[in-house]
Amino acid sequence: MRLICVVDDAVQRSSPFWGEHGLAFLIETEGRRLLFDTGQSGTILLHSLGLLGVDPETIDALAISHAHYDHTGGLPALLEHLRSGIPLYANPDLFRQRFSRRKGQPESIGLSMTREELATRLALNLNARPQEILPGLWTTGEISERPEPEGKSDYHLMREGGALVADAYRDDMALVLDVGDQLVLLCGCCHAGLLNTLAHVEHTFEQPIAIIAGGLHLTGASAQDLRHIGEVLAAMPVLERVYPNHCTGETAFVALTQILGPTVVHPCPAGTVLEFPARDES
Repeated sequence: MRLICVVDDAVQRSSPFWGEHGLAFLIETEGRRLLFDTGQSGTILLHSLGLLGVDPETIDALAISHAHYDHTGGLPALLEHLRSGIPLYANPDLFRQRFSRRKGQPESIGLSMTREELATRLALNLNARPQEILPGLWTTGEISERPEPEGKSDYHLMREGGALVADAYRDDMALVLDVGDQLVLLCGCCHAGLLNTLAHVEHTFEQPIAIIAGGLHLTGASAQDLRHIGEVLAAMPVLERVYPNHCTGETAFVALTQILGPTVVHPCPAGTVLEFPARDES
């Protein structure tokens, strides 16, 4: 099983990859490929896939962590290169209209394609419960229990009936990779909150988490919250490595490194490749 960061805000020095505010990961397992999120633009996504030598026609499935443009913006361009009818996995709330209001009028930041448009090209698998996409690769389903801090932004809104209200991020989900008797958690933006997501995964899949990667949405988190999150991670019995990127933020990266140590916390810019041993099916 192999996990590749295709799109991220950061790239390594002198890397041929291009960066943008967005996220996409490619997961390869048992000869099949899943693309998790599509970044902000088709330009960056297709450039990165080309560098990796990945023809989009060889992608077997898509999964979308949530509707925001920095995770779905590359989808329209990508569709022109995919095989027709491959499955897309997401939460049923994916198509709700979403907006950002930093100043003045709210701006649309949700999915730019309608459900009907996507349904003509893809097989939509929209479910709030966990779904197995490929062998050993699952969606988390909706993270409904959220007692710990969430990855919220005050200016994010959603349409509820005829009104705009604070975004509840019900569409937020992550992926779980089964690597034997341990799990890898791959986050898109973690709007549901990192600790809430961890608790949901440990309860649902009943195995310990060894690796955490992806966007953790800790930008703007208070020093107290960062310390609390770091202490919870430090107490996890088998946690080996954390690969934060995208919306995690530099302050959070430093804070987690100070608590967990540099042998545990690693950067994950575009082009990063993580490999895991095959599952034992015996």
